[in-house]
Amino acid sequence: MPENRVINDAQSFLRQEGIPAWLIHDYRHSNPIFRQTITPTGHVTRPCFLYVPAEGSPVVVTHHVDAGKFGELGIATAVYSGRGALLERLRETLKDADRVAMEYSPMNELPRVSRVDAGTVELVRSLGVEVVSSADVMQYATQRWTPEQLAGHRRAATKLGEIVNEAFRRIGERLSEGVDEYEIAEFIRERFREEGLESADGPIVSANAHCSDPHYEPSEEESARFRPGDWVLIDLWAREATPESVYADITWTAFIGGRVPDRHRQIFDIVTGARDAALGFLQESHSKGETVQGWQADSVARGYIEERGYGAYFTHRLGHSISYEVHGEAVNLDGFETHDTRRIIPGVGFSIEPGVYLPEFGVRSEIDAFMSEDGPFATSPVQREVVLIGG
Repeated sequence: MPENRVINDAQSFLRQEGIPAWLIHDYRHSNPIFRQTITPTGHVTRPCFLYVPAEGSPVVVTHHVDAGKFGELGIATAVYSGRGALLERLRETLKDADRVAMEYSPMNELPRVSRVDAGTVELVRSLGVEVVSSADVMQYATQRWTPEQLAGHRRAATKLGEIVNEAFRRIGERLSEGVDEYEIAEFIRERFREEGLESADGPIVSANAHCSDPHYEPSEEESARFRPGDWVLIDLWAREATPESVYADITWTAFIGGRVPDRHRQIFDIVTGARDAALGFLQESHSKGETVQGWQADSVARGYIEERGYGAYFTHRLGHSISYEVHGEAVNLDGFETHDTRRIIPGVGFSIEPGVYLPEFGVRSEIDAFMSEDGPFATSPVQREVVLIGG
């Protein structure tokens, strides 16, 4: 069969972990990992499986009407038509595996992993095969960035840093004439187009209490006008408009005036302190040869904020995986919304973005980081001081 990096990497990982096989199920695009592993040549309408053994050749189990969509992949097919034939093809395919990894997470602890419906898991188990989670093999095989993706991500992140500061300047320039959140969001989207960046949605441009809604987005109909004394938060994400590119994602804050109020500065310092503590923990752990799981990094930042009395106002995970989507499929820095036990392995990128959201204003400081073989490092601009607008 033609070279397939994802399958080769998956088989290497399966052998290393002692897992006999990976079974990827898809039905009408229910599992994005299927197409990140192999690409059918057209629309697939029936349930299909990709069986990747630790040793030997992969097999696609597919319905007769869809079999032609897999003919150019160089992968053997096991074709079925009726329900009984499907069970027989699966039984034959799985005969040498007493255990398979699937996109399944016990108790749905990791929703981005849990792509296979309960009935399909029951079906595989009925054939005498144990089902375990593919969380780690999927991450290793499909979510590690190539050197080219890392380079593109860093270029995009640099542009985001430039654009967010242009947006702050734009607010200052337009303040006397009247400027609102939506106008600045439109300005950012136009700058994306000019810089060859693309984004599926966003950005977040917010003032004062709107900053306390982590996923607030202004609309043309509902948008706050910026005024002197306002606190401003901008969260923007984009990737280069090229195939296989990965996202960058940052959040910066500013104050419209000549001096940041003490309360705002205090919260800013707590949030950026938690951010830096998390990255420092990852770097120190790597220097000691210790492997870190996603929940552990979250715990460090959350503990930092809790010790300063604001734990109740940090209402989301510390960070998310970054990949082809801004929220990727690899490990999240999360011990709050979930308990992410996936390892932070070389080759994955992620955000670090603690926040404190008070009723009157919110602060989030987001950077991107990459775990290299030599340890983790920030890949995006890092905000150290509150930006002053018109001060």
